[in-house]
Amino acid sequence: MAAALHGQGRNEPRGKSGEFDFYLLSLSWSPQYCSSPAGERDNTQCGGQRQYEFVLHGLWPQYDRGWPQFCSTSQTLSNALVEKMMDIMPSRRLIRHEWDKHGVCTGLSAADYFGKARAAFSGVKVPKSFQSPKSARTISPAKIKDEVLAANPGLAKEAVSITCAGRFLSEVRVCLGKDMKGRACSNDVTRQACRAPEIIVQPVR
Repeated sequence: MAAALHGQGRNEPRGKSGEFDFYLLSLSWSPQYCSSPAGERDNTQCGGQRQYEFVLHGLWPQYDRGWPQFCSTSQTLSNALVEKMMDIMPSRRLIRHEWDKHGVCTGLSAADYFGKARAAFSGVKVPKSFQSPKSARTISPAKIKDEVLAANPGLAKEAVSITCAGRFLSEVRVCLGKDMKGRACSNDVTRQACRAPEIIVQPVR
């Protein structure tokens, strides 16, 4: 699994499908996950020939306060679509979880939801310093944000948030309007931002 699941907790349904305020795109730094005990047991994401950098954790519909989850739907997620997403989201369990908890609340079909998620993932340019780094580096979350913004000049700084797992980079999160353009993150998102003065960016492995 790429990272801790968003809003992990009770699985009660909340909200109505298609009614939300914005999207939160979450990009997980795979080397951090692969350095964890869970990652060391994950041959799909961490034990193959491919060395992942950022992977797609999810595209989450959000309210300005809180988020919908597990909305009612009659749609199903096909095995073929799961396999199609594995190149950027290398966990079948996570793909299914993201659809069941978040995707169903967008009001989109599974194909359209994951198509939008792929487009959002592809639309964020990875800074050069995060392209297959071979050694760890220590950097402030603010500097990481600056590098993301420099690589994506169309994004405002209020649209980007950095999260960490202890002393290590965990995720880069980007807030997007329903038009898929960057917008200011809500207080719920910014409250989860990394507060450490400096964190370690793990190298690819």
